[in-house]
Amino acid sequence: MSQRPFPVQGTGLGLRRALLGPLQDADPDRLEASVDFMEVAPENWIGVGGRLGHALRAFTERFPFVCHGLSLSLGGPAPLDETLLRRTRAFLDAHDIRCFTEHLSYCSDAGHLYDLMPIPFTREAVDYVAERIRRTQDLLGRRIGIENVSYYAAPGAELSEIEFINAVVSEADCDLLLDVNNIWVNAINHGYDPVEFLRDLPGDRVVYGHVAGHHEEAPDLRVDTHGAAVIDGVWDLLDVAYGTFGAYPTLLERDFNFPSVDELLAEVDRIRLAQDRHAADSALDARRHG
Repeated sequence: MSQRPFPVQGTGLGLRRALLGPLQDADPDRLEASVDFMEVAPENWIGVGGRLGHALRAFTERFPFVCHGLSLSLGGPAPLDETLLRRTRAFLDAHDIRCFTEHLSYCSDAGHLYDLMPIPFTREAVDYVAERIRRTQDLLGRRIGIENVSYYAAPGAELSEIEFINAVVSEADCDLLLDVNNIWVNAINHGYDPVEFLRDLPGDRVVYGHVAGHHEEAPDLRVDTHGAAVIDGVWDLLDVAYGTFGAYPTLLERDFNFPSVDELLAEVDRIRLAQDRHAADSALDARRHG
């Protein structure tokens, strides 16, 4: 369990532009009963004004927010986009964003690749990415969390995925955004035990977590899409994560194929039920051993 206070609490929902209207029209009591915090990608909102800008401001004044970046390309060969970092810092400050996270991947070189590419699991890459994370933290004026990402190939690997993640987090002295769906997807695609992998992560670095749906392309191939409901196996892995690290704040990601607001909130409610169950179990254990 993390020894530091979390930047947000409870259950979250990723705010996408396609959800603005439905969430604005939703029963406010129902929405606030389910959702404790929201998340946006700052690149999608920096410089946006007018009706959309006002709509975002209405939500950031109503809920605590975190930001999950899409395009810093922490593992990429091109220099860090320090202009984007300065604009991101201004956005974080303007909306009182509680936490900023990014993907442990890269997505650009001479142009944007519009996908998350795997960083080679090497010692050289650990040093390179850690230095870029430290520079990012300096420019943003705050610690950041990096997300364990889904990947479909591991070219030139010298370390295992878990060794690579743990080395980067330690050397960069940054936090971790824990995505259990990505662990599930990678475990199937690369043939490892998701529970063993999860338990080897640095739980004291977790700032919050993601759950999401994915697509089953074949029995041995999953594609991380964020376009479907969360499957039972991922819910079970979230239970393991809470049992291992405590009931950390967790957010539902959905990027397309949006169901009704009621269906979305039912998934968010399932996160809360798991959190409440583990909190009750922890309290019972404390009384038994107190």
